[in-house]
Formats: sequence, C-alpha cells, structure tokens
Amino acid sequence: MKIFDVVIIGGGPIGIACGIEAEKRGLSYLILEKGCIVNSLYNYPEGMTFFSSSDKLEIDDIPFISGNAKPYKSEALEYYRRIVTSKNLNINLFEKVIDVKRVSERYRIKTSTSSYNAKNVVIAIGFYDIPNMLNVPGEDLSKVAHYYKNPHFYAHQKVVIVGASNSSVDAALEIFRKGGDVTMVIRGNGIEKRVKYWVKPDIKNRIKEGSIKAFFNTKIEKISKKEVIVNTEGRRTSIENDYVLALTGYMPNFDFLEKMGIDISKDDKKHPKYNRNTMETNIKGIFLAGVVCGGMETHKWFIENSRVHAPIIMNDIQTKI
Repeated sequence: MKIFDVVIIGGGPIGIACGIEAEKRGLSYLILEKGCIVNSLYNYPEGMTFFSSSDKLEIDDIPFISGNAKPYKSEALEYYRRIVTSKNLNINLFEKVIDVKRVSERYRIKTSTSSYNAKNVVIAIGFYDIPNMLNVPGEDLSKVAHYYKNPHFYAHQKVVIVGASNSSVDAALEIFRKGGDVTMVIRGNGIEKRVKYWVKPDIKNRIKEGSIKAFFNTKIEKISKKEVIVNTEGRRTSIENDYVLALTGYMPNFDFLEKMGIDISKDDKKHPKYNRNTMETNIKGIFLAGVVCGGMETHKWFIENSRVHAPIIMNDIQTKI
C-alpha cells in the first residue's frame, strides 16, 4: 500500500491550502473530506455574507474577485471549487475518516470506504459538525433545529431563535422580513459584540421598535409542541411557538482528537495542544490547521488568520522527510 507523505483530513479552505502547499514542495498527499468541497461553507445559510473581504479569503495568492464589499457564500463556493478543479488537487470527497492509528513508523487512516498509510497527518476539520446543545427537555422534538438554511421555510410561523451571534441575528432579520414572527432568547444582556458592524444597528432597531421580540438575560427551560418556557432572572414566561432555531454555536470533534492521543486542556476552553512554530501536536507527525486550533474558542481562528498554517506545516514536514 502506498505511503503518503501527508494525509490531510478536511477539505475546507485550510485543508485545500495544505494540499496546495504539499504539492508545491513535491510531497505526496491526499485530502479526505466527508462531504463536498468546502463542506462546512456549503452548509452555511444560503444568503450568508462573510465578515472578511474577498482578499482575506484568498489562498496561495490566487485572486478572489467579488462584486461585493463582503463576498457571498455562493461566490466563496465558486472560488474554492475552481481552485480544486483547476489545480487538480488529490482529494477524495464523501469519504469520512473513522480512525487514525499509529502503526510502526507511519499512520493508518481508516475511512468509510478504504484505508491509507501516511507518514504525517494534518487535522483541518473545523468545528461546524457538533452543535452546542441546550440540554433542556424537548430539544429532541422535530421542531428544533441547530442549523439554519433559508428563511422561506419559516414564513408565517412563530419562531424562537436562541442566541445573539452573527448566525442568530442574520436568521432573525431574514425570517422577520419573510413574514415570520420572531422572538430572540438571549443569555446575555445584549447583542454580541462580534456581530457584523453593518448588521448590528438593524437588529437593535428592529428590537427597539418591537418588530422582533427579544428576551435578554434569559434561558430556555423547556420546549413543547406548542410553546417554549423561558426563565428571565427567575421569572417564567410561556411563548407560543412553532419552531425553535437553537443557534448557540458549534464545537470541534474533541472525541476524535483525544482518540488520537492529542492533549486537550481541562478548562472550559478545551484548547488542543500544539507547537505554534510548527503546528505539530503532542503526537509526533500529527498537525492541526485552521479553526480546530481554538478548541471551544471558535471565534479565534478564521480563514484569513489561519491560512498561514499551511506553509508552516508543510515546511516542517519537508525538513523531516
């Protein structure tokens, strides 16, 4: 069986960047992606705009031309797809990695359809797979979703949106403008500071005028078929409800990392251990790239500030082979 110099787990922008850097250095590589090209981006809401400008999303100095100050999801999908196809990157799509084990001086990577050998492994899996759960009764009802796609589905429906992040605010505004009856349930005392600066005045004004209702300093206690029970500093309120969007964020697959032996901090931030100069973890030959480096602090790493991980990692691998 062929032994690759490096197998890259994750076909998002940073995984793609790692593949390009490996190819430039003459390293044999394979990118394994459980879904389509840039699968996480594909699953973002349909009308999403990026916080970053298009030049900040570029990889390998390949121009990303957008007709907008902030590019749309559709433009990003086209950009990254063209890179993969034009460079003919060695990528296997819809092939999920099940297990990574050390076997002698190499790693055996088992997937949903095959297995591979590699001298090194790069983990670039992102964090969009596992939602932060509310852990309340009724969260398993079919009316509850942790991902948001399109506002049309929620037109003329009573929708509770949990959270005050960019995704929550975007969903609230879009559903409101499609005729949905929107109520936001927010744990803190206001809209999050990291919400896009051009959107924040809009959501604040809609709340102020009462077009979108908001409960601050509030937690959900229970979800039932026709209502949601919330608790605002000890005061319970029943909200008539058809659907709940619990957009409370997501987390990396820590079980997957720990199974490989990667050390993770014991505090709430759950930072995986790695060398910032090489991106190598405490396990020799296993590297981290992209947003997975932030653990639970998923707001620390983005495409624009983690693109540098790719050359750092491949430089280190090249020097050791």
